[in-house]
Amino acid sequence: MNICIIPARGGSKRIPRKNIKNFLGKEIIAYSIEAALESKCFDKVIVSTDCHEIRDVAEKFGASCDQLRPDYLSDDFTGTSEVIKYEIKRLSDSGNKISIVTEIYATAPLMKPEFIKQGIDLLMKLPSNSYVFSAVEFEYPVQRGFEIVEDRCHAIDPEAFNKRSQDLKPIFHDAAQFYVGFAETWLNCEFRFNSMSYPFILPRENVVDIDNESDWKIAEAIAMYGK
Repeated sequence: MNICIIPARGGSKRIPRKNIKNFLGKEIIAYSIEAALESKCFDKVIVSTDCHEIRDVAEKFGASCDQLRPDYLSDDFTGTSEVIKYEIKRLSDSGNKISIVTEIYATAPLMKPEFIKQGIDLLMKLPSNSYVFSAVEFEYPVQRGFEIVEDRCHAIDPEAFNKRSQDLKPIFHDAAQFYVGFAETWLNCEFRFNSMSYPFILPRENVVDIDNESDWKIAEAIAMYGK
């Protein structure tokens, strides 16, 4: 079976109750659940949470939440890959044969179902120990960035300031929407941005990494514009 896992713990420091905060009329996690269901790629869409309120919201929108995950997987330092491994093992121990596993972030309201399907389609063409993840090009040439040390600028690449933007190599970053791999890969190979990690490039207008209130407002504005 192919499964989708959406990690969504209850504690959020920068944006309180982030995973179930209202985003244009409904809880933000609903968008991830609906995109996963509408993609028709999964036999089961699971929300992995430690919070009763998140569980209730997840089930309202059609996701499964068989049980709350343990406290040791719900602190500020546990990575989501550990949560994915836990859920794969839990389902496997119940007699399920897991094939493809897709992790989707709970705060990805601009994600489209077709992105998920195309990411899985890409995985099927790759070596079995590969990952596919959503990525996007930086808006501005990062080579022209600088550090501030003792109130003074220190260019990352001084030569880049004398080059045209179109002559600088495009640089990409994780779009923080979805990650796809076979179950055995999740269990046995740590996810790294290396030669076995294949980016699925998203349009810039579909990507906002929501880490603070400003990001939230930008994402809402983009989502409203796209309606």
